[in-house]
Amino acid sequence: MTLNGNEDTAVKKDDGEHKWRFVRVGGFDHVLITTGDDIQSIGELDQKLWAALGCPTEGLEFDATTLAYMDKDGDSRIRAPEIIEAINWTLSLIKNPSALSRVNELLPLSAINDETPEGKNILACAKEILANRGKAGAESISLEDTADTVEIFANTKFNGDGIIPAMASDDESVKKLIEEIMECMGSEQDRSGLPGITKEKADLFFNEARDYSDWQRQAEVENAGFFPLGEMTSAAATSFEAVELKADDYFTRCSLAAFDPNAASLLNPAQVRYEDISLKNISAETEEIAAFPLATIEPQADLPLIGSVNPAWAKALLAFRDTVVRPLFGETKESLSEKEWTQIKEKFAEYQAWKISKKESPVEKLGLQRLREILDSKSQEKIAELIEKDKSLESSVNSITSLDKLIHYYRDLYTLLNNFVSFYDFYTPGKNGIFQAGTLYLDGRSCELCIKVKDVAAHSTLAQMGGVYLAYCECTRKECPEKMNIAAAFTDGDADNLMVGRNGIFYDSKNRDWNATIVKIIEHPISIRQAFWSPYKRFARMLREQIEKFASERDKSVNTSSASLIADTTKKVEGKPTAVPFDVGKFAGIFAAIGLAVGAIGTAAAAVVTGFMGLKWWQMPLTIIGLILFISGPSMIIAALKLRQRNISPILDACGWAVNSRAKINIPFGSSLTQIAKLPSGSTRLMTDPYAEKKTPWRLYILLLILIGLILIIWKSGLLF
Repeated sequence: MTLNGNEDTAVKKDDGEHKWRFVRVGGFDHVLITTGDDIQSIGELDQKLWAALGCPTEGLEFDATTLAYMDKDGDSRIRAPEIIEAINWTLSLIKNPSALSRVNELLPLSAINDETPEGKNILACAKEILANRGKAGAESISLEDTADTVEIFANTKFNGDGIIPAMASDDESVKKLIEEIMECMGSEQDRSGLPGITKEKADLFFNEARDYSDWQRQAEVENAGFFPLGEMTSAAATSFEAVELKADDYFTRCSLAAFDPNAASLLNPAQVRYEDISLKNISAETEEIAAFPLATIEPQADLPLIGSVNPAWAKALLAFRDTVVRPLFGETKESLSEKEWTQIKEKFAEYQAWKISKKESPVEKLGLQRLREILDSKSQEKIAELIEKDKSLESSVNSITSLDKLIHYYRDLYTLLNNFVSFYDFYTPGKNGIFQAGTLYLDGRSCELCIKVKDVAAHSTLAQMGGVYLAYCECTRKECPEKMNIAAAFTDGDADNLMVGRNGIFYDSKNRDWNATIVKIIEHPISIRQAFWSPYKRFARMLREQIEKFASERDKSVNTSSASLIADTTKKVEGKPTAVPFDVGKFAGIFAAIGLAVGAIGTAAAAVVTGFMGLKWWQMPLTIIGLILFISGPSMIIAALKLRQRNISPILDACGWAVNSRAKINIPFGSSLTQIAKLPSGSTRLMTDPYAEKKTPWRLYILLLILIGLILIIWKSGLLF
């Protein structure tokens, strides 16, 4: 069976159970979804056989609107039950389930099942939209026709959302009222894109206006009781309330002083308090002074309104006298008894209770007169009629949403099923999974398995369990203010030149190029070829490091010796020079040590060469191969075992997927996901390099000396004769 399996047809078993077909790719079974029966039976397929049970709605190369329609609970995840629900809903609205077994850019009107009420409404809605767009008589409808509902309703007064903008009415007075309601109560956005009001906002406005008017009318009916000073009552009440608490305090203190004459001295400010404030810069606004009583506390004393009063309250008492006391008790009144104070409190009690009963309302800004004009008119009924007229179109307009959803499902269900129920697209040559974000070009390779990542640190914690070599890249683009992070899988080649900070180019699914910089690497084996050379590279690296270390130490030693020699020479020049005797024994020992080392190396080399030359001619290549396998074999075996266990599931799970299978990336499949640079077929290479290193005879001389040495060793061992 070929991987696509399009030529096959699914059949039902004798007992009516659907007969599934599977194909093994990437180390696990994928269910083949190629017919309408397959799609109809998805809900019956054991979910243990699904490739995934959940996926995120973000970071996928898939239509976001389709995913939003499926994500009914708004948790930004698509789960298996939501997939099944979408399939069942779509099947209920189309005539031929087989039409879903391919990608369909257009929805034929003849494919809509108009035998159901919803299907009938959707078909009528589709015909109306096509007619409005000048496509009357068209046989199919596309997403372009339903994509912009704002455009569809841009010039319509009513659209079924229960929100009416000011333009919904032809009556200028109603238009003005709708704008005033929005000013007071706020607005909602209509499907046309204009601000409008709902029934709830309109009702709230009229209730608030009615309450405010009734509150004002309550005072108007009983004017004498609520306004003891007529139009001046409001200002007088303000002056009264400003001194109310302090006046109560004063008269209470005076009553206590009358009850106990000895208490008067205690109820007045103590001398020490005056001493404290005397050390400060004081004024009438000083807080300590304001805390003192309004006047001197004496038994049954009247409250003076001017003269001997607390300077912090002098202005407030003067305003109280002019706006309250004199209008009530005469123009010559300069003080107030406790009885008179009680009378004043009683006169303002009803006004204060009425004032407290008022609720703060945003409609007050329109003024009482305008509110009563609105309430006296029939504008509330007119607005209610407009809203009801708009709502009467709700079912027809909702059909537009259902139509748009049906077109999305009709086009995208097949693709989603082959990236959710099975990973058919990911494992099919020439196709990409919906989680593949694009292609990264870096280090002479193109990596096709690139996945969008939100949080590199969080993703790498789980992704490292997949055994895949991942390079996390930060991608930037001048036209896009936000950065994008990707995890690129390197599945062929080697890792010698892959390091944090290296730059490349990332092409997304829209073929836009991004600057990509490696910010983190998860190291795992990449290829068998890398494993073969790794022991030699490690040895060369170790040797280079040792040489560099030795050279560094020798350089440091030479610098130290030079400094010491210069210092000793300076001393000898300044003082009396002394002759240093030549130590023959010391130098003889050095030469002896060098000779022993060279002899040991030569002996070891001679033993190796002698042993190799003692082999038969056919044993020599086998020995070389065996030596190579001895060095590289363990590394290659370990790498091969790890490469066969590479698994994309942890990488996807770290992005929010719920992968239900072990989606392996074996060696051949990995080679297809990462392409290494190759010269085009038929191209030629010029070998003339103007910058090639100049040849010197020293290498030839060294090679000749080595060959002569080997010949002498072989001759001495008697192998030639």
